[in-house]
Amino acid sequence: MPVQKTHRMVNQPKISARYLSDFMAASERTRRTILRGCKYQPIARLVQHDEAKSTISKFLRDGEGDTAILTEKASGLRNRMADSEFDRDLLDHNADYIDRFAEVFPNLDLPNVEFHPPGKSHPIELNGVKVTTEIQFRLRRLTKTNKIRVGGAAFRYAKGKSLSSEVANWQSAFMLGYLHHTATEPEAEPEGQLCLTIDASGGICHRAPTDAVSRFNNMDAACATIAEWWPNIAPPDGAVF
Repeated sequence: MPVQKTHRMVNQPKISARYLSDFMAASERTRRTILRGCKYQPIARLVQHDEAKSTISKFLRDGEGDTAILTEKASGLRNRMADSEFDRDLLDHNADYIDRFAEVFPNLDLPNVEFHPPGKSHPIELNGVKVTTEIQFRLRRLTKTNKIRVGGAAFRYAKGKSLSSEVANWQSAFMLGYLHHTATEPEAEPEGQLCLTIDASGGICHRAPTDAVSRFNNMDAACATIAEWWPNIAPPDGAVF
């Protein structure tokens, strides 16, 4: 009987904005663990929160503010038929995410600006590392002098656990730098106050900090270290390729 593969290997350095933010706030030992998980990815299906994130993004973009809409969506997921135990867990985890956001939403300090669909989020390359990002919705406002200011929002969620403010600051700083790299709307300028990391469990909206530019430069420099470490990152114990 052939040996069952457990992981796939990513040959070229690649990391998400989420894990890069975790990396920046971590000890060196934890940094290596983060990179191991990025280079050697489990083949087994993992619970993702895509449905919860798209539901919450639409709720915020619609601007109605009635959390009963979210509660109804979560109930619909719990009542949906599932073909397997994994699918049942997936639906229930997404329902938990939506229910928790509905609880914390009244305390969420969001900017009073236009919210727009996320559109495409293309990777950028920093010092030989491909960095991907998820934008759940985009933000836009006009200044009093009719200048366009834009931003983007990412969600973070861990059941029963609030996001570290330091990690959130790194991620919001990345969002600002990312939008400077990928701006497509003429005359639009990314603004730190519109670059958000939303803690969907803790109910906190983290804006890009005042030192966001230097933080992004530090992330850029850290990617050189990631590229240097990448070839020598050992696989997890027992991994089969």
